[in-house]
Order: sequence, then structure tokens, then C-alpha cells
Amino acid sequence: MLQSKELVAASATPMILSILTRGETYGYAMIQEVRATSDSKIEWSDGMLYPVLRRLEKQGLVKSRWRIAEETGKKRRYYQINRKGRNALAEQQSQWQVTNHVLNQLWNLEPCTI
Repeated sequence: MLQSKELVAASATPMILSILTRGETYGYAMIQEVRATSDSKIEWSDGMLYPVLRRLEKQGLVKSRWRIAEETGKKRRYYQINRKGRNALAEQQSQWQVTNHVLNQLWNLEPCTI
């Protein structure tokens, strides 16, 4: 079952920033990584990913540069997280952990201890 568009949109920023903590990469590689990591339950499209990347760049969380891909010789835009992006990711992680904790408590019908 594929994830809802709303959940995919809400989780895109922390996923992108998390991928970029491992090093510089390009859009299509991010799409493939999310597909593989989610066992194809999350399917990103170019039309979803690139506007988010542009927004993150405009917010100063990532930077990009054009470079020639060694394997293909084609020009690709590579993205890299910066310090501000790492700080934003830490905040996002905290927020998602709280959300995850509350949902787990509700689904398990246990009292919430936050």
C-alpha cells in the first residue's frame, strides 16, 4: 500500500535532509533511495521532489551545484546539506519522534507519558 500524498509531502523534508547527511547526491538518486528503503511503499516523483529541493535551497538548508556525473558524463545538479540544514533536521527529528511516540501510545491504548 502506497503512502498518502499528504503523509509523503509532510515527511519529504526530514527524509531529504537525512539522505543528505550521508553526503552530496542528486535528485534521481534520492528518489531511488526512498523507494528502496520503503520497499516501494513511498514513490516520489520529480514533480514532488524538485520543488521541495528548491524550497530547501531557498531557505538556506541545502546548497546545490552542477557537475558532470562520472558514470554517464551527463550534467547533474548535486545537493548538499549545510549546518543550518543539520540544525533543521535535528528539530524535525524531535518533532517526528514526539508524533511517533503519541501515535504508538494511542494505537497501543497505553497512557501517553509525554
